Amino acid sequence: MNRQSLVIAATIAAMVAGGAQAHHSFAVFFDANKVVRISGVVTDFRFVNPHGEIGLNVPGKGGKAEQWRVETNAPVILRRRGWTGDSLKPGNMVTIEGWPSRDGKRYIRLLKATRADGTVIGIPFDQAAQQ
Repeated sequence: MNRQSLVIAATIAAMVAGGAQAHHSFAVFFDANKVVRISGVVTDFRFVNPHGEIGLNVPGKGGKAEQWRVETNAPVILRRRGWTGDSLKPGNMVTIEGWPSRDGKRYIRLLKATRADGTVIGIPFDQAAQQ
């Protein structure tokens, strides 16, 4: 193998390895041994790839609102679980159950979302795994 072929092969190998690391496992960021529950007002809902995201204002200490972020699955997975891009709108009151961030930030991974009237949005993560 000549030097030019070796350089090309090394470049391709580096690109493939970098792409494989681009998508992370949720276990790196979230503690799947704990489940937290937060309730608040939706500030935004991003139904986008690679992961959707919900913004919530959650009452904190002294009644001051704290901004939380909730990571969801990709839209293709959410659709299979009964979600749409209109499942949540700013101003909606919602309770979220999920795995907390390992670093203590106000960031969780969605397991289940419930509206103020008690209606569960889509199929919760734990139930979807059983189907």
